Amino acid sequence: MSNRNVRVSELLKREISDILHTRYQREMVTVTVTGVDVSPDHSNAKVFYTLLLKDGEQWKIQKLLDKIGGKVRFELGKRIVLKRLPALSFEFDESIAQGNRIIEIIDGLDESVNESVD
Repeated sequence: MSNRNVRVSELLKREISDILHTRYQREMVTVTVTGVDVSPDHSNAKVFYTLLLKDGEQWKIQKLLDKIGGKVRFELGKRIVLKRLPALSFEFDESIAQGNRIIEIIDGLDESVNESVD
């Protein structure tokens, strides 16, 4: 990824997160934007997010993000100046949940090792 793409990705991540948490704060209180992947020509951007809620709420948030994606892009266009403002698509980031599962497994192994030593 080029240096410009990295800078644009970080700028979009910061601004999208700010838009979601100021304009839609009641609905987005549990949403964390974890990253933005911008295509090389800056025509598309995948916005990755994670939730602090249980997995059952994921589909509601995804549906809402898909619904307000155009409004977020419009607000983004007011805040930043780019030659081409990318189309946004929101995707759930499962890496946080996978990391938590790995930590639980390691903790479980650690407990079983401690029990067998005692």
